[in-house]
Amino acid sequence: MDEPAYVTEALIAEDIDAYLDQHQHKTMLRFITCGSVDDGKSTLIGRLLYDSKMIFEDQLSALESDSKKQGTQGQEIDFALLVDGLAAEREQGITIDVAYRFFNTEKRKFIVADCPGHEQYTRNMVTGASTADLAVILIDARKGVLVQTRRHSYLCHLLGIRNLVLAVNKMDLVDYSQEVFDAIVADYAAFARGIGIEGFTALPISGFKGDNITAPSPNTPWFKGPTLIEHLETVEVLAERDSERPLRLPVQWVNRPNLDFRGFSGLIASGSVSPGDEVRVLPSGKTSTVTRIVTLDGDLDRAVAGQSVTLCLADEIDCSRGNVIAAADAPPEVADQFEATLVWLNDEALHVGRGYWLKLGTQTVSVTVQQPKYTVNVNTMEHIATKTLELNAIGVAEITTDKPLVFETYADSRTLGGFILIDKLSNATVGAGMLHFSLRRAQNVHWQPTDISREDHARLKNQTPRVLWFTGLSGAGKSTIANEVEKRLALMNRHTFLLDGDNVRHGLNKDLGFTEADRIENIRRVGEVAKLMADAGLIVLTAFISPFRAEREMVRAMLPEGEFIEIHVDTPLEVAEGRDVKGLYKKARSGQLKNFTGIDSPYEPPEAPEIRVNTSEMSAEQAADFIIAQLLPLK
Repeated sequence: MDEPAYVTEALIAEDIDAYLDQHQHKTMLRFITCGSVDDGKSTLIGRLLYDSKMIFEDQLSALESDSKKQGTQGQEIDFALLVDGLAAEREQGITIDVAYRFFNTEKRKFIVADCPGHEQYTRNMVTGASTADLAVILIDARKGVLVQTRRHSYLCHLLGIRNLVLAVNKMDLVDYSQEVFDAIVADYAAFARGIGIEGFTALPISGFKGDNITAPSPNTPWFKGPTLIEHLETVEVLAERDSERPLRLPVQWVNRPNLDFRGFSGLIASGSVSPGDEVRVLPSGKTSTVTRIVTLDGDLDRAVAGQSVTLCLADEIDCSRGNVIAAADAPPEVADQFEATLVWLNDEALHVGRGYWLKLGTQTVSVTVQQPKYTVNVNTMEHIATKTLELNAIGVAEITTDKPLVFETYADSRTLGGFILIDKLSNATVGAGMLHFSLRRAQNVHWQPTDISREDHARLKNQTPRVLWFTGLSGAGKSTIANEVEKRLALMNRHTFLLDGDNVRHGLNKDLGFTEADRIENIRRVGEVAKLMADAGLIVLTAFISPFRAEREMVRAMLPEGEFIEIHVDTPLEVAEGRDVKGLYKKARSGQLKNFTGIDSPYEPPEAPEIRVNTSEMSAEQAADFIIAQLLPLK
């Protein structure tokens, strides 16, 4: 390199302002090291930290002192001690998700992610790779291309990393053999072409000895390529590519400190913007013109990708958090049905049809995932049929959101194409995904407005629509009590309809079984029907076991606030089983009936139902009277 890899004290002493300005405007490269176990990831990172002079002086002095005691040379320090899993991992006996380290050279700043190499930590590797510009894939020169080499390469390619470095490590242990290096590169190149990797940079290195890390090695005179640090300093980063794309600014919040100012704040994901530019706000599609670009340091004449700004528009158009401000002549797409690749990150498997939160950029919507088309065996690239996704599985599935999503394909934009899935009850992140494309049916189906509204239907019936959702174990008395409640409502001249679990399975849901996925779909369909009936102004009563809280909350979310009334028919299992009117518990106990709620399938009781009745303490008639009393006055 023309310049040293570390910052010289002379520049700081002569002109501190110049140094600070130079440091402030350095580009940032985020990269990940990955590979099989013991390929030398942590040793390589330690070497980079050591050679860039960015480790703490006391750590360096201690290590150098220890190496002298052992009669070794400075370049042979065990660099893995600096970062290998971190001291906390060794003390606690665990593997930390991702270890991040920071260093810089004269030309660039760096953030490097050190992820576990074991297969069971796929989710950790995905976490590190999701924001990386480049991946350093290490291979032990003695072992060649291994299963984890292929696995991590596939994941990096899947996650949109196009800058790949094949670092053939431990060359000192194969006598710096060019033949060994060339054979490994040829083997990897054949595999890479098969999964769509268009190119990579191969380097022969030794993290332990320092060969070709920061300076060319005299041990590999046959290698004419760059050193690792030279390549890292000059490779194109995502921010540089993003600046050349059309404007995308996901709105994080609306800034309105007073009546005379209204701005839309967020981080520019791609492109640039200047006052006078015409922009389009999505999903509404309304257009306006930028009048100001406001920052804490004053107004700007131009802002580019990576900057956080507040845009002021010429027109008072509707724009809020989750909207996207885009170039008017090149807007992203809007849809509510997609094909996506999912990486499942949770110990509990994907529940097909269950509602999850999908977070994409600043947008948060409810989403359901259909049965996956297939999972990918990343070791063989084979597509395997599946009904769900288990921990660390990678699959392709169709997803449907409850409202339009502003998006771009993941290949074009990580910001508008990459998302996470969040469990609605626990708020845990359960999956990550990449959008491929919107489904054509989503583009061809549009909402048809009608002149008679749900308010008109309710007014004609002189009542407020409600969904009375009876839930409880089989044999708890749900259908009996719901029937008694409907009779009382009929005497009060209320317009009602009762949806009973058994009756619905004779028609609408006759194609569904009793697996967890089928139960979820059963409740989803009933919820949609109940919503339509409520839109017609009816008071709807439903009697379903509906064992899972998530699905009951999904139906609640379909309706206006206050219209979903959850009624827990709270009957102990032993009481319900003692009744066993249909003989179902007996069959379940004998193994003749699988997936029966309360026996070999769970029931999740409501945590805060609007109404609770216990049929072991009151009759069906008393329970019905109690429910009516809680509902009055019914308009």
